[in-house]
Amino acid sequence: MYEKARFLPAGDKSLIIEFGDSISPEINKKIRDMYLAIEKSGLDGIIEMVPTYRSILVSYNPLNIIYEDLCHKLRELEDNLNDSGSEPAKVVEIPTIYGGDYGPDIEFVAQHNDLSVNEVIEIHSSRDYLIYMLGFTPGFPYLGGMSEKIETPRLKTPRTKIPAGSVGIAGKQTGIYPIDSPGGWQLIGRTPVKLFDPFAEPPVLLNPGDYVRFVPIDEKEYKYILKQVEENKFTVNIALLDK
Repeated sequence: MYEKARFLPAGDKSLIIEFGDSISPEINKKIRDMYLAIEKSGLDGIIEMVPTYRSILVSYNPLNIIYEDLCHKLRELEDNLNDSGSEPAKVVEIPTIYGGDYGPDIEFVAQHNDLSVNEVIEIHSSRDYLIYMLGFTPGFPYLGGMSEKIETPRLKTPRTKIPAGSVGIAGKQTGIYPIDSPGGWQLIGRTPVKLFDPFAEPPVLLNPGDYVRFVPIDEKEYKYILKQVEENKFTVNIALLDK
């Protein structure tokens, strides 16, 4: 983590706020705090912000604010982050059915790591995962904190279509496919919850800086929740991070 964030121009309408050169929970917390501080500030001219693993891309209207003035105001916000305090992160519970047709690669993950399928499920669902960033497809969460015990390489040949809601593993990461899409992650389960809905407000369920908690369910529960989701009657459980 840098002692002070670096402000770097990105074209004539954007800048990058860079907080470090590594992936870590500490840098992610700084990004989350700064993102929320900018949102609350109501700075004139800000069009959009995109948080990443170690930076925030800020797009702005140069007719409303010039680059130098924006940098000055952002530096003031950064200097006052400790005084404004941090908002507690949210933990979003994601009900997930593991194995079978829903997670066709779970047996490979188990064999690769010399574990049983039940041990893979227990390990995968035993912790809260930090959402470092969203990308690849709308609402796809890149999750950190997975146990090395279930670390597994990507597929040698990606699938051309993975069902929305599929939960996968790729190397040291785990994630969830929000929409039907190609992909090369090892599929271990699926959630009936919608992570991306273009007609909802907001359209994306998860936010960088929050956490995901996978909750194992059986097929009966999966079909019940899926029906509730289709009828717009399902609400995910959200708690505040207790740590």
